[in-house]
Amino acid sequence: MMVKKSITLNWKKTALLLIIISFSLSLSAQNQEKQFWDHIRFGGGIGLSFGDGFFSGTLAPSAIYKLNDQFSMGVGLNGTYNKQKNFYFSTIFGGSVIGLFNVLQELQLSAEFEELNVSRTWDDSLGFVDDNYWYPALFLGAGYSTGNVTVGVKYDVLYDETKSVYADAYIPFIRVYF
Repeated sequence: MMVKKSITLNWKKTALLLIIISFSLSLSAQNQEKQFWDHIRFGGGIGLSFGDGFFSGTLAPSAIYKLNDQFSMGVGLNGTYNKQKNFYFSTIFGGSVIGLFNVLQELQLSAEFEELNVSRTWDDSLGFVDDNYWYPALFLGAGYSTGNVTVGVKYDVLYDETKSVYADAYIPFIRVYF
């Protein structure tokens, strides 16, 4: 009879110990999850352009993870629709990865790799062949930072003037993360 009682008592102690460990791990995981989300900053870009039969709209959300006061890294998405009446329309979709380095609090350097799928449909009367291709871009940039805003210029080292969706290899930017 004594043996049975000690086994029952050990089972209760083990169950209690497992509950305490589970509760403590749960609190630790919640704390780690909270710390993870405290380092995430969201931002992105919105573009709108129109005039004389032309329309262009872009949505480009992004998020970065702040590793420390100097380094951040993140990902972004890009979606663009362009239409020139009686000429063409295009859709551009893709993503990017970005690394940010604050040399000083006010000076931010960046490296960003972007891969875009470009689908361009020409008006039939023009006789051009429709395009559908992937375009890579590797931007190296520098900007002035104040608070959540960085203003600067980036350069596409892979720029191809026949395939790029950008008019020039140098592109000014305003980067905002909250």
